[in-house]
Amino acid sequence: MPRDGQARRLAPLVACVLVLALDGCRGGDGVEVLRLAHGLDASHPAHLAMERFGDLVAEGSNGRLAVRIYPAEQLGSERECLELLQVGSLALTKVSASVLESFAPAFRALSTPFLFADRDHLRRVLDGDLGARLLAEPAQFRLRGLCFYDAGSRSFYTRARPVRTPDDLVGLKIRTQESASAMEMVRALGGSPTPISWGELYSALDQGIVDGAENNPPSFHLSRHYEIARYYSLDEHTAVPDVLVISTRVWDRLEGGDRRVLARAARESALLQRELWERATAEALLAIRAAGVEIVEPDKDAFAAKVEPLVERYAAEPELGAWIRAIRELAPAEEAPLVPGGRS
Repeated sequence: MPRDGQARRLAPLVACVLVLALDGCRGGDGVEVLRLAHGLDASHPAHLAMERFGDLVAEGSNGRLAVRIYPAEQLGSERECLELLQVGSLALTKVSASVLESFAPAFRALSTPFLFADRDHLRRVLDGDLGARLLAEPAQFRLRGLCFYDAGSRSFYTRARPVRTPDDLVGLKIRTQESASAMEMVRALGGSPTPISWGELYSALDQGIVDGAENNPPSFHLSRHYEIARYYSLDEHTAVPDVLVISTRVWDRLEGGDRRVLARAARESALLQRELWERATAEALLAIRAAGVEIVEPDKDAFAAKVEPLVERYAAEPELGAWIRAIRELAPAEEAPLVPGGRS
């Protein structure tokens, strides 16, 4: 059942009161509980990786630290969870890099359409010095990235008609994340961007509040959005990763040894998540096809050409352009991201 307006407005306050009452406390056995909230289903690869993260933290700290996970927006949307981290009321969260751009503008670079030449290029960026610098960027906003999780490539899914060309998006209300970059991209392609929280999207699709959305195959499948949106167009316009984030208020009060435990556990959980993600993506595409969803493989060059003016504008911005150029330099010499035909 969708929440009414009053409940929606009160949700962040209720979550904040709940977490303030619970987080960061030590049990009678001296264990410090670190609460981790996110918006995904408990069967999602990222959630399974976060469970592994919790196991590794407990093991590495000899039981001094325990991670308790709250999935499915139990403590609020991604933006609300980040705000709880900023005040130290929540220890950890997993969010899309697109949502982080409102807190740390450098993350806008990762939302640039058709930015990465291929999957290896993406991982070269995230696993190297550029990725480490990006994870450190939100520190001034009391947030610290621990690792990146693979979130695949995002594509459009729609209720009434398939999207074969950008012109098919004209007149359609497309759900986006609370991200200025995501909204600008949909607008550049001809659609009408409509920010809606992930937990409310099924109802929004069902009631016709939006005509479609865009996301990766596992999220499209596990959310059961395919029950309503029967067309999935694999244009793969962006490859925006997820980020496991910790509050610097929590990080700064931890001892050095415990920080190293968290950092190591995050890295190992990210490796597991990649394996789970690749398997889940293949399984999701098979499952939605078996459920009768029409999977469209459009000409990606047409979509890349449509957003090229937007990409050029981003590249011309001094700070954002510097990040984009640094990412482009890590692409294989024979590839050409950021132009029509770039792949993710």
